[in-house]
Amino acid sequence: MKDAEQDIKRTRIWAVVNQKGGVGKTTTAVNLATAMAALEYRVLLVDFDSQGNASTGVGIQNRENNVYKFLVTEGADYKEYIQKTAVPYFDIIPAHPDLSGIDFEFFNHKNKFYILKEALKPLAGYYDYIFIDCPPSLGFLTVNALSAGNGILVPLQCEFYALEGLSQLLLTVDKIKENLNQDLKVSGVVLTMFDQRNNLSKQVAEDVRSCLGDLVFQTIIPRNIRLSEAPSHGVPALIYDMNCPGSQAYLRLAKEIHQQEHVLV
Repeated sequence: MKDAEQDIKRTRIWAVVNQKGGVGKTTTAVNLATAMAALEYRVLLVDFDSQGNASTGVGIQNRENNVYKFLVTEGADYKEYIQKTAVPYFDIIPAHPDLSGIDFEFFNHKNKFYILKEALKPLAGYYDYIFIDCPPSLGFLTVNALSAGNGILVPLQCEFYALEGLSQLLLTVDKIKENLNQDLKVSGVVLTMFDQRNNLSKQVAEDVRSCLGDLVFQTIIPRNIRLSEAPSHGVPALIYDMNCPGSQAYLRLAKEIHQQEHVLV
């Protein structure tokens, strides 16, 4: 058990979280994972949203072996549930619509908020980064992800209600730290969907940096049509168009994480 715990700590397990939808959460999970793999980190993406958008975004068609089955199958062999992507060093455990009702499966389980954490123990030491793409809510799945992780990455859209939603998320993080996972920390906030022509985007970015300081990554993800188009082709934006502004921004973000060592181990 001690060795498993040490492997968990060596591996950066980051929950990609924002309870609001449409903020670039899945786009960030997929493209940051791709960019980290491009730096030759070993990366696993856990698609923990029943909509399965991250799985679609990397072209996964066969989802018979998925994260839902991985969690509910007693004695499951994790090797059966991990799929390779088209990107070297980048693997994924795909989602399934049945995830939406998984809280009922574990309703009476005494360790129901540690289901994902226990499932990741056998494979954590193999990867440098495990990113968990959470659903746009603060329900059972997200609580499990926060209990499993040692860090949180928050994509924050540059729009009017951004800080209001963030304050709610940070209150939830405090409760998780107090009751379930004392090692949990906010790894960083990444500003997304930034429109250089929009004064509101600039004001929101200034306000967020004023409130959170160094927690906000210097890299800003611009609003970019190629980021939106890529999932329909079943590939990350960095594969679809590596030279577009969005792809280049995610590469810069990966390098920033590497250089500044936002490491929580």
